[in-house]
Amino acid sequence: MCGRFTFEHEWRAFVDLYDLPTDQERGRNTAARYNIAPTTQVLMVHNDADGRQVAEEARWWLVPWWAKETPKAAMFNARIETVNTAPAFRDAFKSKRCLVPASAFYEWTVDDIDGKKNPWHIHLPGDQPFSFAGLWARNDKLGVTSCTIVTMPAGDPMKTLHNRQPVILDPTVYQEWLDPSTPGPRAKALLQENLDGRLEFHRVSRDVNSSKFEGKPLPEVNSL
Repeated sequence: MCGRFTFEHEWRAFVDLYDLPTDQERGRNTAARYNIAPTTQVLMVHNDADGRQVAEEARWWLVPWWAKETPKAAMFNARIETVNTAPAFRDAFKSKRCLVPASAFYEWTVDDIDGKKNPWHIHLPGDQPFSFAGLWARNDKLGVTSCTIVTMPAGDPMKTLHNRQPVILDPTVYQEWLDPSTPGPRAKALLQENLDGRLEFHRVSRDVNSSKFEGKPLPEVNSL
């Protein structure tokens, strides 16, 4: 799953990943965020009505266009197994696929000694910026633009921490993923074009266990 993530790079580090209007986007002012939790505002990249990539803020908790109220069920992740069939996600999967920029994400394991949760900071080699595969929606009745992150069964090395992982798309398939004309079966196949096998991780302080903590957690020397 993906329940928290970070946005530690300046926006200009992400701009080269996308096909955005450079003159506008390079000047975007973004602050580092070390503990982004569901229901908060995040940046996402999607195609506009003219097929151009745009960056926009969205609430990380998908609210389908047809919903009459904000869903109480967890909507911050969409499972790859049902992303194209579940009523909450299937419309967005057809035509509103997005990318969610990130620097790292967290997962937790239970400590054998004290039974408390140990957080792990998970990232690409060299702390490269990356994008989660996501879906987005606009609900005009509630006046909210929202998004969710697609997850899949964990492989190596993530399965040593958890049985699921967010899909980190390979940049070579960004355009095809965002294009609403990409057929559903092909879009689902693109989720296998990911960078998850390259992930690295290390322990960080338990400060990050609280969603209210906004600082940068210190690294811990412990490891699996």
